[in-house]
Amino acid sequence: MSGAPPSARRRFDPSLLLFGAIAAGLAVLVAMPIGWLGWFSITDSAGDLSLGAFARLVSDPAMRKPLAITLAIALGAALLSCLVAIPLAWLVARTDVPLRRVIRALVTASFVTPPFLGAVAWELLAAPNSGMLNQLARAWFGLGEFEYVVDIYTAEGVTFCIACYTFPYVFTLLANALENIPADIEDASHILGGITWATARRITLPLILPAILAGALVCFLQALTIFGTPAILALPAGFHTLTTKIWSLFQYPPQTNLAAAAAMPLLLITLLVLHLQRRLLGRRGFTVIGAKNTPPRLIRLGAWRLPALALCSLIMLNPVFLPYFALIKAAITHRISDPLSLETLSLRHLRFILWDFSGTRPAMINTLILGFSAATIVTAAALVVGYLSSRQLVPGARFLPAPAMAPIAVPGIVMGVGLFLVYSRPPFLLYGTLWILVIAFVTLEMPAGFQQVQAAMRGLHVELEEAARIFGATRLVALRQITAPLLRTSIIATWSIVFIAVIRELSATILLTTSETKVISVVIYDLNESGELGAIAVLGLFLLLVTFAVILLVNRLPILGGPARVRM
Repeated sequence: MSGAPPSARRRFDPSLLLFGAIAAGLAVLVAMPIGWLGWFSITDSAGDLSLGAFARLVSDPAMRKPLAITLAIALGAALLSCLVAIPLAWLVARTDVPLRRVIRALVTASFVTPPFLGAVAWELLAAPNSGMLNQLARAWFGLGEFEYVVDIYTAEGVTFCIACYTFPYVFTLLANALENIPADIEDASHILGGITWATARRITLPLILPAILAGALVCFLQALTIFGTPAILALPAGFHTLTTKIWSLFQYPPQTNLAAAAAMPLLLITLLVLHLQRRLLGRRGFTVIGAKNTPPRLIRLGAWRLPALALCSLIMLNPVFLPYFALIKAAITHRISDPLSLETLSLRHLRFILWDFSGTRPAMINTLILGFSAATIVTAAALVVGYLSSRQLVPGARFLPAPAMAPIAVPGIVMGVGLFLVYSRPPFLLYGTLWILVIAFVTLEMPAGFQQVQAAMRGLHVELEEAARIFGATRLVALRQITAPLLRTSIIATWSIVFIAVIRELSATILLTTSETKVISVVIYDLNESGELGAIAVLGLFLLLVTFAVILLVNRLPILGGPARVRM
């Protein structure tokens, strides 16, 4: 603010009180569930200080085993994601493989597909008895009625299914890193006699290794904290992961103290992983120094172009082609075991969802209300907090990014436990209402919104706002009439990202909904328990259509001469 006119600096601005209240509210919103979570973890059912819950975590095999299984699945999913994403990212970013933009679109499709919906699709494909792949194997290879070749209800099946929807994290980071390597560096290596493999080992690999490791850590974290996939695939197989075990502790009679203690390892591991990720992405051991650099040159595959395209198609078979086909087939056939033909086509599942099942309409309404409300609140709050922190308008503004970004370190299931403990008792008795879900979504999605807005705010100079201040505008007026319109593209993208994240969230939602406040993701989980896979397919396709419609609409929306771009 040193460049502001003296009159603008001296004039008291009442809108700063509103901004300060929003910032304080954000801090309380984040601190309360984490504080109550910590308190319940070190007390007993009577409210006395006790470490009995932690002692049980260590001594009870029923609590130790889920943690060990969770770590094994998370490590396996991270490794499998890297094995799939590294060749795919290299082919798309550094070669002339055909249909590169289509492949990127397919990766985006796998990224926005809710993992729990992918798990349902793989139930349809690889269940031992009714799975489509096993049915084909019996028909083609003459297997017995109860013989099968794949079984998704195993720890390996859960690992595979999670990796199908976490590999885009590695792909995105690695593809960006590969595209940002200037051609000059690799050309210099070739001029000095370096062969292709030597250049890759000494130049390219050191530059992209932080991105690979950071992406692997993100995959590990996602697999560690995910609820939907293990709930759908692990529980029928008779074993728990840590997230499903925490959820089971809320079944009657609820063991809230033990659930709070069980959530702490997830929180601590998440903090450690995020710290490692920041160090990897922020390392300075290898940096590119220089002025404008030429983009990397694409490697000509020649006769290998079609085999490379076949490999990409094979990779995308598991997260996109097969699951989407399974969902469409289950939605339009009378029984999921029926072959796909004109005789078996039926609108039975669509009629069930639209007219026979009473929970569809309330769940759709609740989902849309929560999506629009949370996306709007997060976008507005992120705009204010980003504005305050970048312009240093209130005392302690430099500390505002901390509460805005803190929820990124809290897994969804852990945040759900904390919010349940806070808002299921007086004086904040919100459990059983949509308000607790709004608070949950706003808290969980604030980091994504703040990152988007803050990045855009850094490129916006303060002079236009100060010009408005000279002519008597308050900070609120300047934000609404000057700053917000200039950030319109980022604001729309932020709103869209939060909306999509809300309608596909399950981990925290499963602990906070009641029969009156269910959303589509919870209804899908409930229908899975009752075996209504055809109805789930209809609801899942509806969820995907809404998601892709939002992405398409925003990416094509003309805003004063330019489209807003949502990058997933």
